[in-house]
Formats: sequence, structure tokens, C-alpha cells
Amino acid sequence: MPSALHCHHVHFIGSRPRSPSKAPRRGVFWKLAGSSSIRCYQSSDEEKTRRVTLRNNGDSLEICRVLNGMWQTSGSWGRIDRDDAVEAMLRHADAGLSTFDMADHYGPAEDLFGIFINRVRRERPPEYLETIRGLTKWVPPPVKMTSSFVRDAINVSRKRMDVAALDMLQFHWWDYSNPGYLDALKHITDLKEEGKIKTVALTNFDTERLQIILENDIPVVSNQVQHSIVDMRPQQKMAELCQLTGVKLITYGTVMGGLLSEKFLDTNISIPFAGPPLNTPSLQKYKRMVDAWGGWSQFQVLLQTLKKVASKHGVTIPTVAVKYILDQPAVAGSMVGVRLGLAEHIKDTNDVFSLVLDEEDVANIQEVTKSGRDLLKVIGDCGDEYRRA
Repeated sequence: MPSALHCHHVHFIGSRPRSPSKAPRRGVFWKLAGSSSIRCYQSSDEEKTRRVTLRNNGDSLEICRVLNGMWQTSGSWGRIDRDDAVEAMLRHADAGLSTFDMADHYGPAEDLFGIFINRVRRERPPEYLETIRGLTKWVPPPVKMTSSFVRDAINVSRKRMDVAALDMLQFHWWDYSNPGYLDALKHITDLKEEGKIKTVALTNFDTERLQIILENDIPVVSNQVQHSIVDMRPQQKMAELCQLTGVKLITYGTVMGGLLSEKFLDTNISIPFAGPPLNTPSLQKYKRMVDAWGGWSQFQVLLQTLKKVASKHGVTIPTVAVKYILDQPAVAGSMVGVRLGLAEHIKDTNDVFSLVLDEEDVANIQEVTKSGRDLLKVIGDCGDEYRRA
């Protein structure tokens, strides 16, 4: 697998790189239309920080450690223009942020990926294409999981994403009292053996069910769970099992829909129109997590602490928030939501890979986080927020 190619804001015309014998030692050249060649450097040290390989037995998938989360394309964050969205996806990939996470129910997300991947095939070299990853989720109703039902659903995602094989299929199940999730995962594993899926993964499964799934010889490489500085539940039970089995965690909600940012520092949202509006589904969702953890005043203490750490390192609060979770045991990658064509935070995201939090930073953050409530006791294990009334 070649290392990722980091070329900021470069539009390629599809010409091939020079042969390895003629290429510079630390990079490759691509020819731009109407201009001289441009060098796109590759740093092996940065690659070790930037990319990680998920494995289970013979299955493996290399991904970027910060994933572009595409929940925001579902419509509630503002109208997404298709062409603008695809251009934004190309900018993220050109900046080395080459892994995209979506789901069958995220509006046009899978279709956008299909258009994007075809642009990459036409306009970027084959080596570039090999760094792109499209991870999707299947969130079915808890009905009888027959082989044909599962196959038909996966074929829809393959068609929408325009790929012969899904890089990763992350499976969600609503009702543990219905053991059909094991049937579904066995059929998904069969599809993997047929070459229609490269890796099998989970989303929002708890520790108990993850262990049952592994005991049934399902080759799970990762479990996607909610995990942030406020929500440390995955480190209380899930991470231990993951370390024993090799399953990795991919985290979402890591910047809490934007709550973990300078925008909400020193604000009082209890006063109407005084603070930034909680006007997206993610802000509203993670504000409930703040309330469960310790309330807005306690959250302000956390933001103030994170701001001091961020200022010390010359980065932003979201960058610190993501790096802190990436440094946790069993965490392979963390999601940063992308509002494609509406807002962009490529620099802040890329700063994660060069940020090193020292012992003082970690101690200061932990002091605040431990002052909040234990969300494992309040909410339950990973994913229980979706299964409890």
C-alpha cells in the first residue's frame, strides 16, 4: 500500500507520476494543466501518525485516523449542493483526509461518494485512488435477516457508491432481544467471502454483544461508538475487550457536533438569543450529553481548560478534543463531521496529526472530566442511548 499523497488544493489532470527511479526521494511530481510540475511530499513519520490498519485474521483495511463524517449531508444542516459537495470531498482527499464515513440513511451520502470516486478515477493517478476509503453503515429494521434480504441491501450501497466491494460495512442493530443480528452478520461475512465487502465492522454495539459476536467467529475489525472528552464510556468497558481481541474503536461525537469549540466558549445559552443557537441535530444531541455529564457551567470549565491547552500548542479546541480521544486505548480513528460545500475545517483537522499532548495537558483535562458524572451509570454502555427509552 503506498503512503497517502498530501497535495493541498491541487487540481490534477490525470497524468501518471514519473517512474520510481526518476521520482525524488521524498515525493512525487504530477503535471498540472498549464503549469510546471508540483511536488507532493510524503512523510513516512507523518504517515505513521496519519494512517492506521484495522485487522482481524486475514482481513485488513488501512484508513486515515481522522475520518470525514458525512451525517451532515442528510439535510438538517442546510441544503447540500451536489457539485459543491463533491468538490469539497476532493479538497479533503487532496489534503490527505482520504477516508469518508457514511450510512445508507445519510441522505445522498453514498451517492455523493459514488460521484466523488468516479472523479478520482478520472482525474487522479491510480496510486492516489488506492488511498481513498469509503466506509458505510447498514441500519436495518430488526426484521428476519435472510440471506437475500441482506444481500439486496448491500447491493444497493455498492451500486450507490459505485464500487465492486465496500471497503467497510458497519452494522447497527436496534433490538438485542431479537438475536437476528447474528444471522445478519453471518450473511454479511458470507458477502465478504464473496468479495463484495472488504471488512466487517459494527456501530453502536455494547461490550456484551461485541463479545458474543466475536465468539461466533464474526471477523469484526472495528466498532464505531460515541466517544469524546465528555463521553468516556468506551474506556470503562469496551476498550478492555478491544485490547484483548484486537478490535479497534472508531469514534464519533468527538467534537460534540461543534460544542467542543471556541464558538461556545464563555457563552450562556440559557439566555434567549445571547449565545450561539443550537440549530443542528448534532448540537441538540450533544447538548443532552452535556446536561447528563454536568451541565453548561461545568462544560464551560472544560472549554476553558481546553482553550489553555490549545493556545499553548497554537491549535484550536476541536483539534485538542480529537487528539485527546485518538490517544485513548483501542481508538484507531475519530470522526470529524464535514458540512460539504457549507463549511470547512481542513487545516484544524490536519493539525491533529502534528499535535502532541504532554503529561501536563492530559492531567489538566482529566481533572475536569473526572468532575462530571459517570455516563456509564447515567446512560449505560456504548450504544445504550439508542436502546433505552
